[in-house]
Amino acid sequence: MIRDHTLRLLEAYRAFDELEHAYHRDTCAFVRSYSESHRRSHANGHVTGSAWVVDHEGKHALLVHHRRLERWLQPGGHVEDDVTVLETALREAREETGLACSPVSRDIFDLDIHCIPANAHEPEHLHYDIRFLLVADRDEMPTASGESRDVRWFSWDQIHAMACGPSIDRMVHKCRARGVGTGPHGNEP
Repeated sequence: MIRDHTLRLLEAYRAFDELEHAYHRDTCAFVRSYSESHRRSHANGHVTGSAWVVDHEGKHALLVHHRRLERWLQPGGHVEDDVTVLETALREAREETGLACSPVSRDIFDLDIHCIPANAHEPEHLHYDIRFLLVADRDEMPTASGESRDVRWFSWDQIHAMACGPSIDRMVHKCRARGVGTGPHGNEP
């Protein structure tokens, strides 16, 4: 069952800082409270899966410029059918960037809870976002999906200068602190 798998991942995860600790506590409580916590039909919020895609050297991340939210974000989205959050992150990365991505680890990389504004189809709700670290070849050309205006590789310094927000900043900080990468200049986390 997806819920049990998600809870096992959450129980094994250790938060990076106090804010993420609060996200971890609240995400665990949410998943424990609702057997259908990953279903989009759960109106007040649901679990989502995202991908923090880095290059093999661990010096760049791939971001998409979300059409509706008008922000640079990591690829990610809703859990469909009965797939895991990691499978969701892999699917979303492929759909939103056109690149083949591989998990650096099957463990959670980051957690976030954020509010999604109301739209014509859904009321305002929360995304309990479970993120995984993926790697892709920076030499391959990414392709934006219909949900995005653009998709591009950015260096850590470029991302910091863009002021994408504390969620993105935390993932960059994790990569820098851990020397993330799988090539000759980086190490797996």
